[in-house]
Amino acid sequence: MSRSVPPQVAGTRRLLSRVRDLMAGEGSAEQRLDAIVRIIAAEMVSEVCSLYVMRAGEVLELFATQGLKAEAIHLTRLRVGEGLVGAIAAEGAPLALADAQSHPNFAYRPETGEEIYHSLMGVPIRRGGRVLGVLVVQNRTQRNYSDEERETLETVSMVLAELVAGGELVDPKELLQADGNATLPLRITGIRLNGGLAIGEAVFHRPRIVVKKLVAEDVDAEIQRLEKAVEAMRDGLDQMFKASDLRGRGELGDVLETYRMLAGDAGWVSRIAATIRKAGLTAEGAVERVQTQMRDRMRDVADPYLRERLSDLEDVANRLMQHITGEMSAALRGDLPQQFVLIARDLGPADLLEYDRSRMTGVVLEAGSPVSHVAIIARALDLPMVGRLEGGARGIEPGDPVVIDADNSQVFVRAGEDVLAAFRGHLVQREERRAAYAALKDKPAVSADGVEVSLNVNAGLLVDVGQLDAAGADGVGLYRTEIPFMARPRLPGVSDQADLYRRIMDVAGGKPVVFRTLDVGGDKILPYWKGQKEENPAMGWRSIRIGLDRPGLMRQQLRALLQAAAGRHLTIMFPMISEVAEFDAARAILDIEIRRSRKLQHELPAEIEVGAMLEVPSLAFQLDAMLERVDFLSIGSNDLLQFFFAVDRGNARMSDRYDTLSPAALAFLRSIVEKCDSAGVRCTLCGEMGGSPIEAMALIGIGFRSLSMSPPSIGPVKAMVRSLPVARTEAFLRPLLGAPDHSLREQLRAFAADHGVIV
Repeated sequence: MSRSVPPQVAGTRRLLSRVRDLMAGEGSAEQRLDAIVRIIAAEMVSEVCSLYVMRAGEVLELFATQGLKAEAIHLTRLRVGEGLVGAIAAEGAPLALADAQSHPNFAYRPETGEEIYHSLMGVPIRRGGRVLGVLVVQNRTQRNYSDEERETLETVSMVLAELVAGGELVDPKELLQADGNATLPLRITGIRLNGGLAIGEAVFHRPRIVVKKLVAEDVDAEIQRLEKAVEAMRDGLDQMFKASDLRGRGELGDVLETYRMLAGDAGWVSRIAATIRKAGLTAEGAVERVQTQMRDRMRDVADPYLRERLSDLEDVANRLMQHITGEMSAALRGDLPQQFVLIARDLGPADLLEYDRSRMTGVVLEAGSPVSHVAIIARALDLPMVGRLEGGARGIEPGDPVVIDADNSQVFVRAGEDVLAAFRGHLVQREERRAAYAALKDKPAVSADGVEVSLNVNAGLLVDVGQLDAAGADGVGLYRTEIPFMARPRLPGVSDQADLYRRIMDVAGGKPVVFRTLDVGGDKILPYWKGQKEENPAMGWRSIRIGLDRPGLMRQQLRALLQAAAGRHLTIMFPMISEVAEFDAARAILDIEIRRSRKLQHELPAEIEVGAMLEVPSLAFQLDAMLERVDFLSIGSNDLLQFFFAVDRGNARMSDRYDTLSPAALAFLRSIVEKCDSAGVRCTLCGEMGGSPIEAMALIGIGFRSLSMSPPSIGPVKAMVRSLPVARTEAFLRPLLGAPDHSLREQLRAFAADHGVIV
């Protein structure tokens, strides 16, 4: 027998039951909607209840009302963001006003007759995170709506979402983008989460369960259903993670353990149970209600870590819903195509691992980020992945042929047979090239005329370091220490950092690793750090500037590096040095930590190399003094050329305006290399420029003998090096560096073709 029910809970249940009965009744959708708004108005003791539905072009149309003029139905329309109704849709959040007409967003529509109503409360009608409409109640008096009344209206909106999304009110095809016609080819751009090329049929993840029963008949029985489902979910996750064989593999193990802890969060489960008791909802209804509330709280959060954790929590909630309802996951369906591309709004790591890797060729996400947990898993599985689709995935239909060109951050949908054939050819060629590059992995990067070039990898995760041998790289030319910082909920302590750095050196197997100190700020935000908004973050408080202003943070990292490298070779690199004084200040902090270790009789590294990154052009004018202080210099071409040309490299309108192979840029880089050579200081380049065969050819031609790049680039660049006549390349480039040309790219391509250089 269920315990006694508070009046507010009883009222909510009664309203939900009546709305549910009306939705299941006879008559057209609009007739049922008319009856529903009358019931809501009566139960909420409001003179008005109105329902607006989203139409094409982000327009909200009045579909049903009790209290406003009937002739306003289908006549009154508001753009998203227009009026109070439009504001609710734009924000995706509820709004309650005792004096609505005094609000700056109030928009008077004379055809509605609403001027006599003063107070207003409205909530968005949502399905799968998208706003489908707005539900509003109004009163003549200045009424202060309670939190309980708002929660009641939000819960009712969950039920109404089923009717609004059902296609009886608005044809779903109407809401497709103009370029999303299901018969036309479509190209969608996004960002690369993991590189590669994939072809397959579109399969939608759609883990979200449609809640068919919201009102609980026995609250205690629903609590038991919840507890049983939570236990089954946790057991299932343990079995899946054990079978995946990813535990204990650096960040991969950390990702799975973090996810497992999230699934075991007692506070989250307690909130669901409390919602069952307070609102009288079923277990599945309570899960959906809690997740909606969580999204509301998180919608304005810019913190990338918190957003990624919300994504993981969505995954856990969907998994819990499957256990509650007994519905089968899409990953376990027996009718999945032999080759499919997975389409999803977002994914958690467990969702990805559940799919058959022998059939899944790639993943397309509407959301996602390069440091998200699912991107880390995709990298470990070598699975092409594109995220943050412009315009979303609304133009993709199940079964559509999809091509993922992750290297170029684009997705092709319903491409013509000639285009598909071309991509299939590229895929075959890609596999052939990979096999050829694999055959080169144990061969040295020595040019056709005997010049040795050191090829290293840029890494940010332990899994990247693990690819050293497979790629045939000489070492890690740049380890981005900030990535593990960004993937954690709090600042890692000295022991945690030391353990990570120790494992990195162990996995590197004696090959050199260059550790760049913390390079955050700009577009790289730590989740536990509240930075200030800056007009130009790329030139703001970031990188070494933060380290020098927060010496305690830098000291902890340097202490951890010294501990991790005890008895071994340690190479440290300070980023974004703008002047010699900054390097001197950073080096002084390192010396403090070295003296501290000696005083405590800690074992020090057998040898310590200290270098700087040249990313700011001003340092080039203090290079003579700098080269007296450093053991090596590394050029960060991404930032250096951004500042050199005064171009935002994230601005698509500017991306093709300047070329890294311009005579001016190459001449500038050559002047740096020549000074380093004269001073006997090793000079390397670790930006994206070094990972392209044609750019790498030019860099070697102006004097570079050490390049660092992403692991997949090692093979193509090594093949180029082994076919390159360096002396002839140098002679070819020398007279061209003073030319007024926009770019030397075509001349370099012609030279490569004439001399059999593989680019």
